[in-house]
Amino acid sequence: MILTVDHGLNAASAGWTVTCETLAVRLGREFQILRWTGGKPSTGLPAAARAARHGLLADAARQAGARVLLLGHTADDIAESQAMRRAGSTTPDPYVWSPSPAWPQGRGLFLLRPLLGVRRAVLRDWLVSQGEVWIDDPANTDLRYARSRARAMAPRLTQALQPPITRLAERVSHAPGLTVLPRAALRAADPPEAARLIALAAVCAGGGARRPASARITRACADLRGDGMVRRTLAGARLEGDVDAVRIAREPGEAARGGLEPLALAPGQAVIWDGRFEIVSVCSGVVRPLAGVASQLPSDQGRALRRLPPAARGGLPAIVSEDGAVSCPALTGHARDLVPDRLRAAAGL
Repeated sequence: MILTVDHGLNAASAGWTVTCETLAVRLGREFQILRWTGGKPSTGLPAAARAARHGLLADAARQAGARVLLLGHTADDIAESQAMRRAGSTTPDPYVWSPSPAWPQGRGLFLLRPLLGVRRAVLRDWLVSQGEVWIDDPANTDLRYARSRARAMAPRLTQALQPPITRLAERVSHAPGLTVLPRAALRAADPPEAARLIALAAVCAGGGARRPASARITRACADLRGDGMVRRTLAGARLEGDVDAVRIAREPGEAARGGLEPLALAPGQAVIWDGRFEIVSVCSGVVRPLAGVASQLPSDQGRALRRLPPAARGGLPAIVSEDGAVSCPALTGHARDLVPDRLRAAAGL
C-alpha cells in the first residue's frame, strides 16, 4: 500500500496527491490519501505537521494490519538534523529502523528508512536516469523554518548516526510503573549515550511523546552520572538517583499534559491510559491515578504496592468501579505496561 498525506498547507497539494496516485496506479499498488484537517497553528507549524503526519500514518497502518512503514529519508536528512542540533534544536537523527513517534497510536509500529546511506543529489540523479520525477515542496526553502535554514547551509555529514545505546539499554529493568537504570552503567557510558537513554527513559515513563529540551537533558545527565542524591523532573517523569540506581516513574503531580485525567471504562473495551498502560476492564467504572485512593486497595494489592518505591505508587492506574471498589490493574495483571517495550524499541532493541 502507498500512503500520502495532504497537509492542506499549499494550494498545489491536491495536484501533488494526484501525482502520487498516478504513480501508485502505474505500479499496481493500493493507494490511500490521508488528510490533515482542522485548524493549523500560527507557530510551530512544521512540528505540528510532522506530528499530524505520523499520527495519520500510524492510524492507517494499524487499520491495514501493517507493522512497518517505509519512508524516503536520505543521508542529507541526517546532516540537516545535526546542523539543527548545533543551532539548539532537539531534532534527533533519523535511523534506518525506529519505532513510530506517534504515541500511543503508533505502538508496535516501526519505521524503515532504506535510503539513509544515499545522498539526496545521488537519488535525484538516479531518478532522472530512470525518467522519473519528484515533487519539491516550496516549504523546504522557506527560511522561517529551522529545517529549511539547515538545508540552505548544505551541511556536511559529520557522523553516520548518534552513538548506539543498545548495550546500555540492556541494563535497564522494570517494575509496574517504574524504570530502573544502574547508576554505575550511566557513569561508564559516553555522555551522549547516557544522555540519550535518560531522555528516552523519561519520555517513555512520562507517557508522552515530546523530547525534553537539550539543556535540561544535559543538566540531568551530568547530575545522574555524579555521586550525590538526585531528584529531577523531566518529560513528565520523576527521576530519583541514589548510590546504586536511577529510578524513573510518572510524576503524579504533573498535570499540564492532562494524561492523568480520569477515563471512563466499559467492560471488555481496551483503553490507553496516560500513554503508559493498556487496560481492559471487566467492569464499568473509571480509571484514575492511584494517588488518593491507594488505602482502599484490597490487602494483597496493598502489600504488592508497598514493595514499590513511594515515588512510583501515585502515578499507577486505579480502577474505581461503579460500586466504589478500587483496584490497581498494574498489580493484578489486568493492565499491559507499555513502557518496557517502548523503551527497548526506541533504544534499538
